[in-house]
Parts: sequence; structure tokens; C-alpha cells
Amino acid sequence: NGKGSTLAYIYEILQAADIKVGRYVSPTIFEYRERIQVGKRMITKNALAEGMELVKAACDRMVEEGLGQPTPFEVETALAFWYFAKEKCEIVVLETGMGGRLDATNLIQNTLVAVIASVAMDHMQFLGKTLEEIASHKAGIIKEGCSVVTMKQDERVLDVIRKEAKERHADLQIVDPESLTKVKYGVEKQSFSTAEYGKLEIPLAGRFQITNAAVALKAIEVLKEKGYAISEKAVREGLLHTSWPGRFQIVGKKPYFIADGAHNEDAAQKLADSIEFYFTNKRIIYIMGMLKDKEYEKVVQITHSYADQIITITPPENPRALHAYDLAKCVAQYHQNVTAADSLEEAVEMAKLLADKNDVIIAFGSLSYLGRLIKLLEKQRS
Repeated sequence: NGKGSTLAYIYEILQAADIKVGRYVSPTIFEYRERIQVGKRMITKNALAEGMELVKAACDRMVEEGLGQPTPFEVETALAFWYFAKEKCEIVVLETGMGGRLDATNLIQNTLVAVIASVAMDHMQFLGKTLEEIASHKAGIIKEGCSVVTMKQDERVLDVIRKEAKERHADLQIVDPESLTKVKYGVEKQSFSTAEYGKLEIPLAGRFQITNAAVALKAIEVLKEKGYAISEKAVREGLLHTSWPGRFQIVGKKPYFIADGAHNEDAAQKLADSIEFYFTNKRIIYIMGMLKDKEYEKVVQITHSYADQIITITPPENPRALHAYDLAKCVAQYHQNVTAADSLEEAVEMAKLLADKNDVIIAFGSLSYLGRLIKLLEKQRS
């Protein structure tokens, strides 16, 4: 949790420093081509078609040789690497898919900085049942002699990262949020001060975002030590212009309408902390949509008490979607005001009818439906 936003800060700072930088992220919010970007642009449609032809031919050869058919994520990762090489990127920021050690992105050997965000219980059916097992997968991105940046977190996680860094002769930097001063939280803008830069501002809401920004800053510091020219102006501009859709994002005002991808226990706790911090004594209406393979009951347990009304939806066009009625049945064990909507459009309409201008609507859960939600709200405003 937090790897996407941390990566977004780093990406924007590098762009502001006029470094040609590529970005590979998943899942995407609005359209498929967002996964692969260079600078301000997504991969072009022509390049996507050209690259996929090359990757398909390679996959066909593998199958002919008796090897397995690569997974969709492996295909996309190969496509991304081909495009970044074609575009002659100076630096690429790669977001791992599920874990780290066995992830398709991890075939690279020339890592400059391995950044490990908050490690929590997620994808347990693949990564392990304990924090230590999951941390071991995450720490697998640490390469011989590279630099490692992580945040202060559960000691069990840090012990695993320390051990891996030591074995790989990698320099480890642990960012302590307590070292930041003059921290000011806000729904629309937040700020903090560091010894090197003084006051810095970020536009992303959520209490956790200041820690993510501090981790990104440390990664930038390491890159500067490695010889990359990144000015103070680039740092300030990059942080200030970072956007990361679907992460405690304000998508409407009067009432506030927030979209957030809280889909597991740790993210739900961070969402709950932000609700408690920003919206104490506010009447809150939820729109919830979850996937079957996530710990949706734990998310419900953590978040239900802040809501006055909960509306459930089935994330559209997703084979892993949990049906709105099944989620509502789960919610009903903890909260008496729950309604299953037949569609996302109906859920939004219901929430708006229930809310007055001083209330707060929060749509959260699977990222897979938030892009559609944001576009729907933009259409309603235009």
C-alpha cells in the first residue's frame, strides 16, 4: 500500500528535472494505455500495436518450443520494457505487480533504488500467510549493491528488509515520519517541512500521503548522490503537481465526494484514520464495491462504524467482482443501513439524494470501478 503514490511523486519530480523517465503501473484507472507512460504521454496506439505484434511473435515461439504461454502481466511487462528502450528513457520507475521477488518486473539487474512502501497483509494466497513471508517477497526487489529506501514500519517487516539488504550489500535508508516538522494536514492541500528543503506542499489528501512523499524524497536524494541533476525547484514542482487518481481523491464538492482504492485491511485502516481525522462529526455515506478474492469482511469491520448509510455495488466488467447483494449481506452483520444498488449509476444517484452539502460521500474498494465512477461524475458536472 502506497507504492503507487510514492512512485507518482518520484515520477513527477524526475519529469520536473527534465530527465526522460518512463513509468509502468497497474492497475489503471481510466484506460489500458495508462500502464505504460513516458513523460506526460501514454504509450501511443501505434506503438502499442507494433509492440504487441513483436511480443505475440515471441510468445508464439515460446509455445512452439514447448514453454508455457506467458501471463497477461508478463506480456505487458515485456511490452513496457520494449517501449522504454525504444524511447531511450534515462530512468524508469517500475511498480511491481503483486509481490516483488517473483514478479515479472524483477528480471532487471540494474536497479538504482529499490523502494519498499508500507507492507501489509494482501495477496496471501500467493505471497504467504505472515507479514514476514510477504515482506520477503517485497524485499526480493533488492539487487546486489543497489540502494534501498523504505519507511519506518512493523519491526517484523524491517528485520526482513535489513537482512536482505545486508546479504545484497545494499545501502538501506529508513524514513521516519517523525523527522518531518510543521506538518499541516488538509483535504485539498497538505504541507510539511524537512531540514533540506524547508516547507513542501503536496496536493494529495490522506494522512498517509505525507509519509509516502517523504519516502519519495529520500529516493530522490539517493538519485542525486548517484549523479542525477535534480534541483530544489524540480522537487517542489514535482511534489506540487503529483496526481494519483482513486487514492483518497476529491472528485466532487458540496458535498465532498471522495474516491479511494482501499481494498485490503491496511488500506482500510488508513482510510478509517483519514475519515476520523478530516471528517469528524460529519455525516458519511459509503459506496462500496469489492472483489471476491479480497478480505472484504475485514474492510467492512474496520470502516462500517463511520458511515450513516452504506450502498454496495458490483464492480462492473470484472470476473472477480463480489456481487452487490453478497457484499450487502456481509455489511448487514455490522451495519443496519445498507442497500445493494443495481448499478454504479444508481448508487451515485442514491448517495447524492441522501447527502446534503455538508455531508461526505466516500466511494471505495476495488480500483477497478473508480475510473468509471470519476468519469461519471465529470460527465454530470459538464
